[in-house]
Amino acid sequence: MTAWNLDRQLHTDEGTVRWSTFGTGDPIVLLHGTPFSSLIWKDIAHGLALTRQVYVWDMLGFGQSDKNIGQNVGLAKQADIFGDLLDEWGLGSPSVVAHDVGGAVALRSTLLGRRMFRDLTLVNAVSVDGWSSGGFFSTVKNNAAAFSALPEYPHKALVTSKISDGSHVGLSAGVLDAFVDPWTGTAGQDAFYRQYEQADETDTDEFHELLGDLATPTTILWGRRDRWLDADYALRLRKRLPRSNFHWIDDSGHMVQHDAPARLLAHLLTPPDQAASSPSTVTLQQQ
Repeated sequence: MTAWNLDRQLHTDEGTVRWSTFGTGDPIVLLHGTPFSSLIWKDIAHGLALTRQVYVWDMLGFGQSDKNIGQNVGLAKQADIFGDLLDEWGLGSPSVVAHDVGGAVALRSTLLGRRMFRDLTLVNAVSVDGWSSGGFFSTVKNNAAAFSALPEYPHKALVTSKISDGSHVGLSAGVLDAFVDPWTGTAGQDAFYRQYEQADETDTDEFHELLGDLATPTTILWGRRDRWLDADYALRLRKRLPRSNFHWIDDSGHMVQHDAPARLLAHLLTPPDQAASSPSTVTLQQQ
């Protein structure tokens, strides 16, 4: 996998966050989720950069950003940092595309932080309740200290298995290694379990009742084969955002960026006012 270098920095009270920007045109910001980094957007970002000014960043404790003992990497903190980045970039109303917990960060920013977005695209996004109740998530969260003490080889095997499970079609060895590598070594291992330990549904509960008031043009894209945030979760989010456009992405798991990059990019290049919901959405709701 070719190099992915975030060449700019934002210093926060919890550590340094790395970011980058490229392309020309109207601004679009890409938010990653867990256990990933902005690397998951690499190919999509380069496609968008042909017509848009793309901004990417690694959340605190992820990817190329600082991983420090005792740092706050909760979603509320990440949303605060996102706001600081928007100020740093001078962006008043960018397009925002958010994956996994990046969805919660984006929603907190606009619903609680009053940040304005031109439009918002949620891709298999953490949003409504229940996102931390899965077997892996809850087990790691409730036993983070024990997992942090694992020897390197079972830890790496666990991370490799977890990330592999995010794809429906499978990841090449090079791609998989690139996602696993930031979580290796003492700092990486501690950081991996820290972000699960600090994951708190209170950070999403705080905006649940505001979802129906979201005025930003919103599109929901969902890999139908997601084993982490399944189809029922997706439809619960759509019910909370009845004015949103909704599209299933068939034969894709949680990692839509790798399972169906062409279809994802096509959706992201479609103006929101032309992105009517797909008929398959209605079909599933009637089953």
